This record gives sequence, structure tokens and C-alpha cells, in this order.
Amino acid sequence: MALIAMDHLNDPKEKLLNDLGDISKVEIFNNQLLVAVYIRPEKTKGGIYLTDKAKDEDKYQSKVGLVVGIGPSAFVDDSQAWFKNVSVKVGDWVLCRPSDGWTLEVNGALCRILDDTVVRGKIDRPDRVW
Repeated sequence: MALIAMDHLNDPKEKLLNDLGDISKVEIFNNQLLVAVYIRPEKTKGGIYLTDKAKDEDKYQSKVGLVVGIGPSAFVDDSQAWFKNVSVKVGDWVLCRPSDGWTLEVNGALCRILDDTVVRGKIDRPDRVW
């Protein structure tokens, strides 16, 4: 299946951060990350409109999230075996299996809390994978 680029009216990172609002009082513990879940817009760059059901499915099946919080021991490994050359920071788009996270809403925005070990990679833009 080919990549389906989405027609973002607004930058998806800015939209998620605006939807999330102030999270300065949200503290993430230990080796966990808080990621805001990417929900595709209604239209592809090719002009195809997604159904409401398809967009709704992103709430449960989206494999992409924007890192908005990182616990103090996330991606820290004294043996240097597990996280060698891995660097994840706030503002990165990350990949995960949807069932690996704890889904919750923060300020009304859909998020997941993930252990650092279930993050499978980083991508440059959220519509690169589905």
C-alpha cells in the first residue's frame, strides 16, 4: 500500500499542541512518555475524503503520537545495550503499537502513556505510516 499524504489545513504538530493546551502541571514518571495521538484530517492531498468511521478508528488504531512529555529515566540504560544511539525528545513523532499504551485524555486531547521500551521508532511526519 502506498503512502497516503494527508491535506493538513494546519500544521499537525501545532494543532495537537493547541488542542492539548497547558500541560505544565502534568508530570510524567520514571521511564514513561506522554504522547498526543495523531488523528488524520478528513481529506488526503489527492482529494479523497475519509469517512467519519475511518477517522474515528484513528482514536483506537493510530500508531503515531507526538511526544509531549518524557519521564526522567526514559531512554536511560546504564548498560548502553537497549537504547544505544536512541534519542527521543519532546516534539518528536514516534511509532508504537496502539495496544501498548494507556489511553487517556489530557485537557480533552487524546493521549497515551507509553513505556520507553514500546516506542518502536521516529518519523519525520505523522502521515508517513498507517
